[in-house]
Amino acid sequence: MSYLDFDKKELGNLEYSLNREILSTNRAGGYFSTTIVLCNTRKYHGLMVLPLENFDGENHVLLSSVDETVVQHGKTFNFGIHRFPGNYEPRGHKYIVDFEYEPTPTLTYRVGGVVLKKELLFVHNEEQFVIRYTLLDAHSPTRLRIKPFLAFRNTHSLSKANLFADKRYKEIPNGVKYKLYQGFPYLHLQLNKKNEFVAAPDWYYNIEYKDEINRGYEGHEDLFVPGFFEVQIKKGESVIFSAATAEQDTASLTRKFNAEVTRRPSKGSFENCLKNAARQFIVKDGKKTEVMAGYPWFGRWGRDTFVSLPGLTLSAFDDAKTCKAILDTMVAELKDGLFPNVGKKRTAAFNSVDAPLWFFWTLQMYAKHTNGNSEVWKDYGKKMKAILDAYRTGLPYNIKMHDNGLVWAGERGVALTWMDSVVFGKPVTPRSGYAVEINALWYNAIMFALELAKGAKDTKFTKEWEPIAQMVQESFCKTFWYEAKDYLADYVDAEGQNVFVRPNQIFAASLPYSPITDDMKRGVLNVVERELLTPKGIRSLAPKNPNYKGRYEGNQEARDLAYHQGTAWPWLLGHFVEANYRIYGKAANALAKNILDSFEEDMCKYGICSVSEVYDGDPPQRPVGAISQAWSVAEIIRIMRMYQDNK
Repeated sequence: MSYLDFDKKELGNLEYSLNREILSTNRAGGYFSTTIVLCNTRKYHGLMVLPLENFDGENHVLLSSVDETVVQHGKTFNFGIHRFPGNYEPRGHKYIVDFEYEPTPTLTYRVGGVVLKKELLFVHNEEQFVIRYTLLDAHSPTRLRIKPFLAFRNTHSLSKANLFADKRYKEIPNGVKYKLYQGFPYLHLQLNKKNEFVAAPDWYYNIEYKDEINRGYEGHEDLFVPGFFEVQIKKGESVIFSAATAEQDTASLTRKFNAEVTRRPSKGSFENCLKNAARQFIVKDGKKTEVMAGYPWFGRWGRDTFVSLPGLTLSAFDDAKTCKAILDTMVAELKDGLFPNVGKKRTAAFNSVDAPLWFFWTLQMYAKHTNGNSEVWKDYGKKMKAILDAYRTGLPYNIKMHDNGLVWAGERGVALTWMDSVVFGKPVTPRSGYAVEINALWYNAIMFALELAKGAKDTKFTKEWEPIAQMVQESFCKTFWYEAKDYLADYVDAEGQNVFVRPNQIFAASLPYSPITDDMKRGVLNVVERELLTPKGIRSLAPKNPNYKGRYEGNQEARDLAYHQGTAWPWLLGHFVEANYRIYGKAANALAKNILDSFEEDMCKYGICSVSEVYDGDPPQRPVGAISQAWSVAEIIRIMRMYQDNK
């Protein structure tokens, strides 16, 4: 039995199989993702999804799916599966007898005397998706038909039958190539042996994606099928199908597949699963190295990059080199004291008040890991000073240090903190004013910069900022501490303290430099544990609050109203555990172990071998949102590292 074990009896049960999704990336921005029975339930699913520079680097689905048909004695057995309104057709899932995730997603089909194994692989650092079919058993001459379904569209949109699609193809060795629309690359479809390509261009209408419909989006698509490849296959023989943006040497496909499989990292333990997931977020493209915030629909986010970077690189692999490469990529895009929150180049939005402050924390973790305080100040000191000065003198969106030393941020209609969902043009959790985590991060950033400056004997900086740091600490306690209930206000504006019980106060207890006393930290941890902690994450709002929403479901409006109003977030657990270790030492091991055990239970659910973006706030805490989220994975890895270091 492998570590990732699936119930073979349940594979044909779509209630079981369609709620388990697989993901594999090429480490360069491309991925394939679908359910374990290869029935797409999202518009983001596909066997070849690639970022295309011609379209601002956004992800596009080229190859949506591939159907296989086994032909024996004139009888055909189609192993594909698609959902159409009211039914599934064909119903190839009923032939599945096994599914394995290691070393690569593998399905085994049985019909009559035929047993066919299908292995799926995305080649690392290339734009090539490969399937290896192996006929394990057959008692009669067998032919295999391979039918590709093409989309050629942005992941956020859907394909519709049209007259503009270019249905022409060009023959290439053992295959054909297609480019449905201008601006796209050719998709080269090839086999490793001679075959017959039967051109039968047709549209398959109204393929339905249930998860999109459940999320309140349009969920019907028309896909173009150019025809099918037919090839003889003998018992014990393997046939390889390749889809790539460059023409392949078909004679080397078998060798290439074998080499790629041997390079796949082990997924034979919880730790290995988390490390495998961590690798998938790191994307290297030329000179840039970046973090994808989550799959399948998130791109690069500034805030998420800095929050997740220490866990994904330093805690997971002791990989300071990659950590620094990502820091340098982000620093190159720093603009007037702010990092891009979402988007790049023309589409970049500089609307995250906390991303630059998380940048200081990431540098802090990097310096601690490398014992490199002097190096960090040498490489990043000027940028750190520029960011602090920008907050002091003022930034867009009323971001500015006030005379009391605290940072005020916010204007009508804009959400600047990580609680950033907006419904009908209004932030669900506006939090304008002095936000508790922003000022905790602000104090930590100043203190870390002072630590580095003192080591470098930068007396001008220390003389200028030491009085400010002292003022921030004094103002923080006076402004945020809610004496009556022994915890920190979530934010403070012209109307006074907002004392909703939210998780943002955790950071005042977890960061290396804290503006509050240990007794205050105990108060914070007590209220968070009592009202917000779940086995799968920290709730974004206490259930006692009338605004609490315990289920993250429905259309976008309903989900956004719940996103930061009760939904539980795994990433917050990292700082909660860290704060407990700071106050209670090794006694926090029990908490860390319980959390790790809880997530290990989920390795064969929802996003296989990863940690989802969010969970319901209400029991039994279903995994929801994106199937694999960078900061979720990163912080569970950090908890594992803390636990290992304190055992």
